[in-house]
Amino acid sequence: MPEIRVRRVYDAPSPADGARVLVDRIWPRGLRKDAAHLTEWAKDAAPSTELRKWYGHDPEKFSEFRRRYLDELSGRVQRAELGKLRALAATGPVTLLTATRAVDISQATVLAQVLRQPIEPAETGGDAACWAHQVCPDCGAIEAEGHRAGCAQA
Repeated sequence: MPEIRVRRVYDAPSPADGARVLVDRIWPRGLRKDAAHLTEWAKDAAPSTELRKWYGHDPEKFSEFRRRYLDELSGRVQRAELGKLRALAATGPVTLLTATRAVDISQATVLAQVLRQPIEPAETGGDAACWAHQVCPDCGAIEAEGHRAGCAQA
């Protein structure tokens, strides 16, 4: 299993961080780019602006945020970004960074869970981050997260 950590981007870098990847769509306030010590800024792995604004890091919305974010991660551009992050994690530890104070209910935590999941052997012939086989054809939800209301598969 890849070693994936989650930290705040404002925390001082540590030698144990390995590759440091910012997974926020917007640059953190008050942080100089050289002070972040980033390996990469994975904007395409971040939630959409609409989802981020809707969520607002409200703990009561986290479960629904997680479901919607996982749906977004099944997009073509997001799958490509996940593939890059998986490849980076294959070379050593990766620390996903976010500006939020509530790291445990952030997109970085959800993304870390996704990256820690082993890739099934059936996926080795295609995109390493392909989730198409996990998406319900009726409602579009990731089946492991549960079907949407009104879905015939529910």
